[in-house]
Amino acid sequence: MKKKKRIFKNRKIYLVINPSMEESKILEKLKVISTKEIAAIQIWDNFEKGQDVIALIRKIYAICHSKNIPLLINNRWEYLNQIELDGVHFDVIPDAIDFIRNQVQREFIIGLTCGNNLNSVEWAAENKVDYISFCSIFPSKSAEECEIVDHKIVQKARTIFNNYLFLAGGIYPNNIKALSDIDFDGVAVISGVMDSENPNKTIDEYKYEIKQIK
Repeated sequence: MKKKKRIFKNRKIYLVINPSMEESKILEKLKVISTKEIAAIQIWDNFEKGQDVIALIRKIYAICHSKNIPLLINNRWEYLNQIELDGVHFDVIPDAIDFIRNQVQREFIIGLTCGNNLNSVEWAAENKVDYISFCSIFPSKSAEECEIVDHKIVQKARTIFNNYLFLAGGIYPNNIKALSDIDFDGVAVISGVMDSENPNKTIDEYKYEIKQIK
């Protein structure tokens, strides 16, 4: 049985890929980004109609695993039975996590998006979820359906959930200082890195700013 990968806590950057971006651009950026230390990569389930999802995931998988970076899928856990993805990130609490675990029949990483309701944090703790990600910390186009999270809620979550905690939504190097009152392990980013002309430089800027407040 395939050994379960782990999120790299010390790497700070959790990258989310928007699959609606031009495929060649995704792969080109990833080949560059994968040379950096990334905590994990998630494929957002924002697929285009008629898109060859499996083929795209396999190409991303090949790049990630050549650098030992865990690769997760957003919500679509059924793909774990078609490709050796390392895990799944749920936007909301899944209806039957035990059923999902039984269907996959191997260990895999589980992440969950949380907001201002601590019930999701409590569920994550009870069900031994690997990490949680709070969304949205700042207004963001890619996280427009998320509410803005109260920093005090994130701090309370630390007393409930003992595993990795990421922050997501509208986070850029120039606003990380505003997170100095939160105890977190890393940040989840999409456009902040993938839309950058020099993504590796941008990753270094993220990591530098995080280091300044932690």
